[in-house]
Amino acid sequence: MANFDFSFYTWNVVTSFILRGFYFSVVLTFVATLGGILFGTLLALMRLSGKKWLDLPAAIYVNGMRSIPLVMVILGFFLLVPFLIGRSIGAEYSALITFVAFEAAYFSEIMRAGIQSIPRGQVHAAQAVGMTYGQQMKLVILPQAFRNMLPVLLTQTIILFQDTSLVYAIGAYDLLKGFETAGKNFGRPVESYVLAAVVYFVICFSLSALVKRLHKKIAIIR
Repeated sequence: MANFDFSFYTWNVVTSFILRGFYFSVVLTFVATLGGILFGTLLALMRLSGKKWLDLPAAIYVNGMRSIPLVMVILGFFLLVPFLIGRSIGAEYSALITFVAFEAAYFSEIMRAGIQSIPRGQVHAAQAVGMTYGQQMKLVILPQAFRNMLPVLLTQTIILFQDTSLVYAIGAYDLLKGFETAGKNFGRPVESYVLAAVVYFVICFSLSALVKRLHKKIAIIR
């Protein structure tokens, strides 16, 4: 610790290097969560439809995505798309598209479990009053499933935020890249990575504590 320079930790470092990366990490997390839940819910409904022509493609997509490391999906998309379309779409857009596509597979399984957790009696009651399949899902099943799965969805979002650091592989400027750039510019990589670890820990630990409190409140409502 003799060579550890605490003077590295200044507001100038934060504003010049870290805020830009933090902004992209938050945007990537928000877009990937929203897109992942939307597409994941669609995939879950396809798998629960009972129709093989819907269930099979959704199952192949979900199981395929869940079997490949995220960093390989990021690299594969970033390197293959320019080769296929003849031009680069940029690291940031590649990251956004890749994360939505990848997270949809995980959110799909969460939503499928949430839908299946709803008692069958509710489905039968909806059918008894003449609701169509779409009305059952929209008005009865999905609202309850979202409430039941909310803590799990938020936990997956926290994991997603941690995974945004993987976009370093394609050069996107995320939170970790901001710390790395600051460390290189000031010649203080150790101090930079230590600060990065502390920031990630504080953010994720705080969010986890909020999710835990929310889970208790939902349990009381039930």
